[in-house]
Amino acid sequence: MSRPDLVLASKSTVRRSLLSGAGVTLSVHDAAVDEDAIKQNALKNHLSAPEIAARLATAKAQTVSALFPNALVIGCDQVLELDGNIFDKPINLEEARGHLRAFSGKTHQLIAAISLVQDGHPLWQTIDSAALKVRALSADFIETYIAHEGEAVLSSVGAYRLESMGAQLFDEIDGDYFTILGLPLLPLLEQLRKHGILQT
Repeated sequence: MSRPDLVLASKSTVRRSLLSGAGVTLSVHDAAVDEDAIKQNALKNHLSAPEIAARLATAKAQTVSALFPNALVIGCDQVLELDGNIFDKPINLEEARGHLRAFSGKTHQLIAAISLVQDGHPLWQTIDSAALKVRALSADFIETYIAHEGEAVLSSVGAYRLESMGAQLFDEIDGDYFTILGLPLLPLLEQLRKHGILQT
């Protein structure tokens, strides 16, 4: 019996590179879902941040699964929560500055969810979170940081890349590195072994 194809329902270059670096062969197809509508509906129904991340991950995987019969589809999403508020990716550099000012001196939660779907049916899901304590950021540092990172900050819900100058934002981090990057990798690899995608 041949193993099923594997598809990543995400346009994230970070997630793709993490999986490729781990030796996983897969194709990529962006999931065309209305994330804002899903989030608004979830908030209206008082879902928690982890539940919102899980719902988004499953919606993405199911959408792409409809295009790839029999394939295993990986859906992912990441939600940032601070003081009970959900933050979205900044739409421009000014909004990124606002994110950083809001995070300054506080601890926020990054919640990452993965859903594995086949033929529209969820097979497995995991949710993990990390706590990130942002140091007190001066206005000058925020400007220097934005100038250095540029448009790259718009690709992250937190307006930072931990693998870049974003590391300077933090006093303390409690959580899995892969989760912070948006993909709880180790439990996913275990599932891929169970489904015959990777060797045991």
